[in-house]
Amino acid sequence: MANADDAAAIMTIINAAFRNAEAFLFDRDRVDADLVHSVLDKGKFLVGDDQGALAGCVYIEPRGDRAYLGLLSVDPQRQKTGLGSKLMEEAERCAAASGCKFVDLQIVNLRDELPSFYHHRGYIETDTAPFTPGVESKLPCHFVKMSKQLG
Repeated sequence: MANADDAAAIMTIINAAFRNAEAFLFDRDRVDADLVHSVLDKGKFLVGDDQGALAGCVYIEPRGDRAYLGLLSVDPQRQKTGLGSKLMEEAERCAAASGCKFVDLQIVNLRDELPSFYHHRGYIETDTAPFTPGVESKLPCHFVKMSKQLG
C-alpha cells in the first residue's frame, strides 16, 4: 500500500500508462500530484513493484457496501505480464476486507481493449456517464460504468 511519499512515483506510472494507451484520445497527463494526494485522503493506492521500482498501481476507495476502483496502471514496459490482473485481485480482496459487497469502475468507451479485460474478471456494464467536464478529448467519448459483485 502506498503513502503520500509515493505520490510522485504513482503520478509518473499513471501518466506513462495512460499516455501509452490514450494518446489517440488526449494530449494531457491523466493525473497531477494534487489529484494523487487528494484521493489518498479518501482511499488508497495498492502498488506492485519490480526489483524495487514501482511497476504498477490501482486506486481503491470504499464507499459503504461498494468500492470504487480506478487508475489501474502498469508501466508500459511491464504490461502484459499479469501485473494488472494481480493488482485487480488485490484491490478486490482489499474491498471485501473493508466490508464491500461490490466493486464499481468506469472506462472510456473508446478504449476497445478494456471491456474484455474487465469482463474476464467478472465485471458487467451497468450504465454510462458523460465524460469529465472540462477535459478536452480529440474524439467524442463517454464513460461506461461496470460493476462486480464480490464473494
